[in-house]
Amino acid sequence: MSNQQKQWGAIVVMIALFAMIAFVTNLCTPMATIIKNQGEISNVLAQIGNYGNFVAYLLMGIPAGMLISKFGYKKTALIGLVVGIIGILIQWFSGQLDAKENLGLVFGVYLAGAFIAGLCMCILNCVVNPMLNILGGGGNKGNQLIQLGGVFNSTAAVACYILMGALIADATKAKIDDATPALMIALAIFVVAFVVICFTKIEEPEQAPVQVELIKEAMSYRHFALGALAIFLYMGIEVGVPNFVNLYLIETGIPAGTVGMLVAVYWFMMLIGRLVGASIGGKVSSRVMITTVSITTLVLVLFGMFAPTNITVNFPGVDWGKLELIWQEVPLGIFAFLLVGLCTSVMWGGIFNMAVEGLGKYTAIASGIFMTMVFGCAVMMFIQASVADATDYITSFWVVVFCAAYILFYALIGSRVNKRA
Repeated sequence: MSNQQKQWGAIVVMIALFAMIAFVTNLCTPMATIIKNQGEISNVLAQIGNYGNFVAYLLMGIPAGMLISKFGYKKTALIGLVVGIIGILIQWFSGQLDAKENLGLVFGVYLAGAFIAGLCMCILNCVVNPMLNILGGGGNKGNQLIQLGGVFNSTAAVACYILMGALIADATKAKIDDATPALMIALAIFVVAFVVICFTKIEEPEQAPVQVELIKEAMSYRHFALGALAIFLYMGIEVGVPNFVNLYLIETGIPAGTVGMLVAVYWFMMLIGRLVGASIGGKVSSRVMITTVSITTLVLVLFGMFAPTNITVNFPGVDWGKLELIWQEVPLGIFAFLLVGLCTSVMWGGIFNMAVEGLGKYTAIASGIFMTMVFGCAVMMFIQASVADATDYITSFWVVVFCAAYILFYALIGSRVNKRA
């Protein structure tokens, strides 16, 4: 097999893993709707799946980088997949327990499963992002390949929301066990991926030992440290927008089938944005890209917050029980929130690309630090849920505004590489 064939084989595998990460991670948002239906549950507690999934990044980010250093990308991916299979099975088991008899046990088991699945997602992210950047040759080309992987990532997210909308059907009666088909699909994907990767040759780049003491050196690069914070806050936008749009629409009485289709639009917008980002990533710098989308995010979120609720648009949904197309009036401002997906589509790749510029031997540990910062999703979900409980869902979007404002600062000022780098 030629070197070029090996490289393309590795690229295909990494992109497939990128899609898997999205499908499993995005189960947490529609699951929040199900969790709220288990009893008198606050918005803060309903995010239990996101807490478990993303807090795992805090604990696994650096160890994942060490696994890559010791075993290489292929073996590390296989380790991650085994961990993911265990996490999915535990989440499935939580749905087999009686929530009426012991709600605390159900929550505990589900949280454990979400946490273990999060460990898997962190490991796979540590493999996928640097590998795609390396396979693309770094710079704009590396960013372009990351954006291409993001296209498939978004496609899997769209499929997840449509599927969960169909499974939940009636949000007032949904139980964790209703998500079993989605969990089994995720389990099957993990198993198939494990087998495929076992037989795929991946040309491993040389790895320097990942030492914890290198964290201080990596963080001494100002543009990287500020970029790590940008990723921390970015997670509040990517997950916060569809998450709280989903909860808001369910609260207003819109059928789950329509809500699933609506929230899928957000991820479809990410798919479109990543297709565009992948096509222009080799010509347009990450700085220009991130500046443009962060400004657009601010405009869209503010419009969504202040748009009159009496101006509505008919949107199609599906009554999965009767397999009928239904139309539902949806406030115009909701569509502004959904369009934010166009902006978040390129943020991860662009921020990562700018932050690791010039890091050299610190790139591996930097990737681990980046994965650690993904736990920002758990923190930002807690903050936004707290604001939603104290006020309302729409007011909670001020948290998203703050996150977008910081990313704009990073693109314009914080990402500039100093002479040392």
